[in-house]
Amino acid sequence: MSDDRYRKVPSGRISRLSSFGQMAGGIAGGMLVEGARKLANGERPRFSDLLLTPANATRVTNQLSKLRGAAMKLGQMISMDAGDVLPAELTAILARLRNSAHFMPTAQLNKVLIAEWGADWRRTFRHFETTPIAAASIGQVHRATLRDGTVLAIKVQYPGVADSIEADVDNVASLLRISNLLPSTLDISFLLAEAKKQLREEADYVREATQMQLYKELLADDPNFLVPTAYAPLSTQRVLAMDFIPGQSIEILETKPQETRDAVMTTLLGLVLRELFEFGYMQTDPNFANYRWQEDSGKIVLLDFGAARPVPDETADAYRRLMRAGLEGDSDALRDTLIDAAFVSPVALQRHKPALDAMIATLMTHLGKPGLFDFADRSFTDEVRQQVETIAADRSSWHIPPADTLFVQRKVSGTALLAIRMKSKMPLRDMVEQTLL
Repeated sequence: MSDDRYRKVPSGRISRLSSFGQMAGGIAGGMLVEGARKLANGERPRFSDLLLTPANATRVTNQLSKLRGAAMKLGQMISMDAGDVLPAELTAILARLRNSAHFMPTAQLNKVLIAEWGADWRRTFRHFETTPIAAASIGQVHRATLRDGTVLAIKVQYPGVADSIEADVDNVASLLRISNLLPSTLDISFLLAEAKKQLREEADYVREATQMQLYKELLADDPNFLVPTAYAPLSTQRVLAMDFIPGQSIEILETKPQETRDAVMTTLLGLVLRELFEFGYMQTDPNFANYRWQEDSGKIVLLDFGAARPVPDETADAYRRLMRAGLEGDSDALRDTLIDAAFVSPVALQRHKPALDAMIATLMTHLGKPGLFDFADRSFTDEVRQQVETIAADRSSWHIPPADTLFVQRKVSGTALLAIRMKSKMPLRDMVEQTLL
C-alpha cells in the first residue's frame, strides 16, 4: 500500500476552514486560467463553462477526499444525485468520491482507539490489520481477529467528524452560493438542517448498530441478503465492531454473465420496493460500496446503516400514486401527483408544461412497457436529459421537494444508476404491479 493514501484527518475548525479556503481559491484560479484560454481562442466564456471543468472537479474531489467527514459525504451525495445531468467526464471524476477517502495514519488511528478502548486495546486481539480494508467519508474499516479466533470488521470514525458537521455543511453551502450554482432565490435552509440531522445520525455508531439489527430482523425471511451483527463488547459511539462477512465489490458484477447481473439487480430493486411499501423504513444511502456480493452463494451483503430512516406514510403514498398512474397510462394523474407531492413546482408546470408532458410521455413509454426494461438503453436517458435540461435552464423555477422525498428518491436513483452500470434487464412493470397488489 503506497503512503500517498495515508493523510491525517484535519479535525480542528481552523484547519478544516483553511481547507475550504484552499479549495475555493483553487477553483477561482482554475476559472481564471480557463477563461483566459477561451478568450485567447476568441471564445466568449460562460460562467458555468468556467466552473464545471474537469480540472475544477478534480480539485474538489481531491480536497473533499482529504477532508472526509460531512464535507466528503455531501460531495458523494451530489455526485450520485447528479446522475446523468452533469457531463460524463465530470460525473466520472466526482464518482471517485464514493470510495477514494484517504486513510488515517497509524499514529492517529492508535490515538482514536486508545480513547475508545484504553491504552492496552491490542491485548484484545490476536491480530489487528492497521491497513484499512475500506475507507469512506465518516470512517474506515479494519479487519481484526479476537483471541478466540472470531474475525471482526471494525469501523473507526475519523476524529473530529461529528464535531465538524455543522461547519462542514455550512461551508459546502457557502461554496455552492459563491459559485452561483444555486439561484439566490432558492431557500435551502430546511435542506441544510435535514442534512445536518442525518449526518449527526450517521456519526452515531450506537444508533447504527440498532439500525443494523432492525434490518437483520426485517430481512430474516429473505435468503438473498446477509446483514452483519454488531459485536457489543467493542462497539462505542465512535467505533462499530461487527462480524466480518466476506464478499466482493458489487461492481465486480460488470464482468459477470447477463443473467447474473439481472438477478442481483432485480433483488436490489425488490428491496427498494419492500423498503418503500412494506417496511416503511429505508437505508437511503445507495453508495455502491454499501453492497458486497458473494459469488459462491449469490448472496448480497448489506453494509452501512447510518442513513436508515423511516419513510412517512404520505411519502410512500405519493410514490404509490405515481406508480399506479404510470401503470394505467394516466398522464394527467401522474402530472397532478407530481405537483401534489411537491416533486415539481406549480411555477415549473406553468412555464414548462410542454417539456414536463414530454418527459412524462417518455417515462410512460419506456418504464411502463411490458417485458424486460433495458437499463442500458441510452436513448431513453438522452430523451429524459433533454427535457430535464429545458426545465433546469430556468433557474427561477427551481424547486426543492420535501426532505423525506429527496432521501427516498436518492435511494431510487442510486439503485437505477447501479442498474445502468450493470446494463441489467428487469421486468420492471411486473415488479411494480406485484408490489401494488
